[in-house]
Amino acid sequence: MMVKLAVASVRRRVGSFAGTFLTAFLAVALISGSGLLLYSVLTAGPGGDRFAGADVVVAAERAVELTTSVDKGDKVKVKTKTERLTGAGVLPGELVGRVAATPGVGEVVADVAFPVALDVAGVAVRAPERAAVVGHGWGSAGLTPYALRDGVEPADGEVAVGSELGLAVGQVVGLTTKTGAREVRVAGVVGGGVPGQAAVFVADRQVVEWSGLSGPTAVAVRVAEGAEVTEVAAALEGLGVGVFTGADKVNGDLPGAVPDYIGGVSIFGFVLGITGFAAVFVLTGTVSLAVRQRLRELALLRTAGATPRQLRRLLGTEVALVTVVATVPALPVGVVVAHLVAGRFRELGAVPAQFTVSVSALVLVAAAVVGLAVTLGATSVAARRAVRISPTQALRETVTAGGGSRAPRVVAAVVPAAGAVAVLVLVPLGGALGMGMGFVSCALLLCALAAVGPLVVGAVTAVVSRVVGPAGVAGRVAGAMTRVESRRVVGVAIPLTLMFAINATMLVNGDILGAVTAEQEAARTAPATVKVANASGLPLVTAEKMAALPSVTGSALTVGTRVVVDEGGKPEDYPAQGLRLAGESALDLGVVDGELGVLEGSVAVSGPLAERRGWAVGDRPSFWLADGTRVVLPVVAVYSNWRGFGDLVLDAGLVAAHDPRGLVGAVYLRGEPDLSGFPAGSGGVGEVQNQQAAWELMVAVSLGFTAIAVVNTFAVATGARRREFGELRLAGATSRQLHRLLDWEALITVVVALVLGCAISGVVVGAFSVAQDGQWRLFADPVRYFGMVAGVGLLGLVAGAVPARVVVRLRALPRLG
Repeated sequence: MMVKLAVASVRRRVGSFAGTFLTAFLAVALISGSGLLLYSVLTAGPGGDRFAGADVVVAAERAVELTTSVDKGDKVKVKTKTERLTGAGVLPGELVGRVAATPGVGEVVADVAFPVALDVAGVAVRAPERAAVVGHGWGSAGLTPYALRDGVEPADGEVAVGSELGLAVGQVVGLTTKTGAREVRVAGVVGGGVPGQAAVFVADRQVVEWSGLSGPTAVAVRVAEGAEVTEVAAALEGLGVGVFTGADKVNGDLPGAVPDYIGGVSIFGFVLGITGFAAVFVLTGTVSLAVRQRLRELALLRTAGATPRQLRRLLGTEVALVTVVATVPALPVGVVVAHLVAGRFRELGAVPAQFTVSVSALVLVAAAVVGLAVTLGATSVAARRAVRISPTQALRETVTAGGGSRAPRVVAAVVPAAGAVAVLVLVPLGGALGMGMGFVSCALLLCALAAVGPLVVGAVTAVVSRVVGPAGVAGRVAGAMTRVESRRVVGVAIPLTLMFAINATMLVNGDILGAVTAEQEAARTAPATVKVANASGLPLVTAEKMAALPSVTGSALTVGTRVVVDEGGKPEDYPAQGLRLAGESALDLGVVDGELGVLEGSVAVSGPLAERRGWAVGDRPSFWLADGTRVVLPVVAVYSNWRGFGDLVLDAGLVAAHDPRGLVGAVYLRGEPDLSGFPAGSGGVGEVQNQQAAWELMVAVSLGFTAIAVVNTFAVATGARRREFGELRLAGATSRQLHRLLDWEALITVVVALVLGCAISGVVVGAFSVAQDGQWRLFADPVRYFGMVAGVGLLGLVAGAVPARVVVRLRALPRLG
């Protein structure tokens, strides 16, 4: 019976439920799309198996694993944490013989994998979809297998290349590795291969010379006829190295050539958090506003004998029906959104080029359940008071704003507000968690504002409306109406506040981070007169020749890498630089303690890392280099200009020896050297720019959803006032006067929302800015900030004006009869 009544109610009020339908549709679509992205990156495979032609792969472990034990009194809790390395450890040469002598082992292939860079006449040769270009000895070709399509296997001074590189037999190309740059001839083109990798094969006897590696990075095994793979693998484990079989064989490959989805997990997790919060927040507000606007109807039903329980069931069933109907088209739209967003992130390089969206029925069902649960929960909360108040009070509240106890609202706001303060004060916003924690604190402050909305919005409205008051009769009437109907202002202003606060916080924090990084970069490179940065990198020997030019009075060479640090039992990966200095200072790291001289056998650390780990000059912490080699180095300096550079500075020779790439990223020189005989410097889209572009894409997604939600909320609020407009027309008001009145009301509402949004984002952004460099900022780029203020304000005014004109044109006056 209740379902039939709810269906009839919805059919008769299709326009009234349109707002709830649209909001539920958008919420479910975005939650399902974000959920699919996170699910896909969590379940993404390790990529193609370059060792498909082998049964077992023996290699050094590709991750740092730390195990800690905590005595809980009654039991000992053991935790194991791992961190993936960026390089591959070199196996001792005698291990190949020991592997071959293991019972059950048939054929053994020693594989050497090392990054290479190719160019033709100085123009870099890129693999499609940013695939890694990796060199191997020709003997490794059969492991995948790669097969010759054209030409022959390489001899000394020759290479065979993958067909995806677009090179031809007989072509002369430049090949750069960390041991040097050389010209080689393309002897053959191979096909087959692995998605995400481009192979370059060299003569087996030149692998050590060109790679700079003293031994293989992996040993591939084919078991003897009649032997069991599991038994052979168990026997090989006794050698004390990693043994990989089946799908795990890919873990024996060069880490830089295998897709890394760790960054994608954090990105899509953040996307889900932003869209989920915005969807829940806006959906709750829309449903609550819709219930609030039915007070007159609910009062009449109470007068007719309906009980509060019956009204709650009716409202819940209506909203459930609308949500279910909205979910049907929302789920396929969510799949489309996931594919579009994933494609854009692939273009930006924020996720591996091989990343694809996996459609999971479980995720889609979960998104539908979440959407339904949120709407039902919002309906239950909004209906609690609406169905319990007396009919006469409900009718009275349709004319004037109701009161209600303030204490529960204040109590409900204290908890999220306290949480926001704790995050801003206690969490180190200057670290890796800064951006994410900024969003969390902003979300908590918005929740606190929503809890005390009628109180705070009412107070701000009282001030704003009086400022607008002198602007003619329409302005004074609009000011009075917004002061009286502050609850209506709350329903419209809060979504607009959400739209500005969340997106301004994310965008401005990203701008501040970019500005601080640029300032430190400028300060760091100020002493240099010439900077040479080659997108493909320079061998260390080439960079040293630049530094040794007669007219150079000082130089600094940097080799980028990653270093793993023990963070109290949890291995953490940090960006680092290998550095070699000579002569006058050509690079200013802003040393605040100690002295940055010859770094051989020592390390310098950034101020934040030193503070976090409690390190001081003279301490001897341990680190894991890119290939997993553990070193213990004394701290000789603490520096402040670390952004865009790295948290650790080690000797360039040490880094080049243990990083698979090992190329100089930049050379800083003092003087006026003649560099005509060296490779020309060239730039490229760096990781920082890609990260910023990915961040702005997340802001765009959030802005799109909240903008539609704001327009929808204005339309719902305005559509519910048809009767009021009709009564004003009866009293003699013209359409033009109504338009002016509603325009002033929209202006007041927009100003209130922007004041609150600027206040919330200002608190979060200011704390974030202080954590970066001690300076308080409201914004980094005034044009972008005030452009966003103007854009959100214009959207609010249009969203308020357009529905008002549509409703007034409907000539509600005859309906009063």
